[in-house]
Amino acid sequence: MLVVETVVRIRREYAAGKPMKAIARDLRLSRKVVRKAVRSPEGAFSYKREVQPQPRIGPFKERLDVLLAENEARPRRDRLRMTRVWDLLLREGYDGSYDAVRRYAARWLSERRKGPGDVAVAFVPLVFRPGEAFQFDWSHEDVEIDGKPMRVKAAHVRLCASRAVYVRVYPRESQEMVFDAHARAFAFFGGVPTRGIYDNMKTAVDTVFTGKERVFTPPTSTR
Repeated sequence: MLVVETVVRIRREYAAGKPMKAIARDLRLSRKVVRKAVRSPEGAFSYKREVQPQPRIGPFKERLDVLLAENEARPRRDRLRMTRVWDLLLREGYDGSYDAVRRYAARWLSERRKGPGDVAVAFVPLVFRPGEAFQFDWSHEDVEIDGKPMRVKAAHVRLCASRAVYVRVYPRESQEMVFDAHARAFAFFGGVPTRGIYDNMKTAVDTVFTGKERVFTPPTSTR
């Protein structure tokens, strides 16, 4: 099934004047699918592919399975982001897209976590207006600086509507770094969304209670 984000992207690019032929080529879709996404009423579009071809991932499927299994076995805080897994495949000769790896990993994880007799979980796709919201989260990355291995913190700010992302690396995770990342990201995007979405990071949330009750971390002095 064609996901809502792809349909929105098709319509946005077509509205900007991009030909259907170019959209189909860039997204690797048939012109029939692109035409249907553009002309169908909002919410009425559905597309089901009986067989999911994997021409690029195919030769690397076993290697990707190993990487995903090793990653899943790590403690949660030490797990690699999918961008890192994709980078490891690129170094071994894979020349496909990141989205293909992300989709494969999502299916792999879903099948692995769903035991016999489990009921499939349904999700409602989220659609955001431009400038409505952004997401913020941290990741840790292992880098090499001046020949020495080092673990750094990467702040990720992503616009929910366009999925545009801003990433900045810091030596540690602190409130000062959070504020700096927000200021630089909003300057980069050219505006401030109306609300932010956070994942209970320690620099913002001190204690999590049942439901939506939270105790927020008080601001620290910068003097």
